[in-house]
Amino acid sequence: QVQPVASGGGLVQAGGSLRLSCAASGRTFSGYDVAWFRQGPGQSREFVAATVGWSFVYADSVKGRFTISRDNDGLTVYLQMNSLKSEDTAVYLCAARVTRESRPNTPSHYDYWGHGTQVTVSS
Repeated sequence: QVQPVASGGGLVQAGGSLRLSCAASGRTFSGYDVAWFRQGPGQSREFVAATVGWSFVYADSVKGRFTISRDNDGLTVYLQMNSLKSEDTAVYLCAARVTRESRPNTPSHYDYWGHGTQVTVSS
């Protein structure tokens, strides 16, 4: 089974950019969907973006600002975040599941979770 490992968070000013990485440990992401979720203080886990096979799905709140991608080796999934806003502040988590088409934006549909990485956007 695969274990996702997230990294790349930090402190950035509003309007700035960050790139998060989700590395595969144990095996590659080949055959897996990979998603990014985020969770702010006292909030529930929120879907951000996912790769479903070779398709990409985004939450409306990040469309046009965030881009999810995966390398050809199946080792890493990236989340490029541009035009960051204070409301993007959260712990960002990556998750994986064996590829399926249904409900890529639902946390309970993912089997493997990594520890999160903190993203803080100052206004």
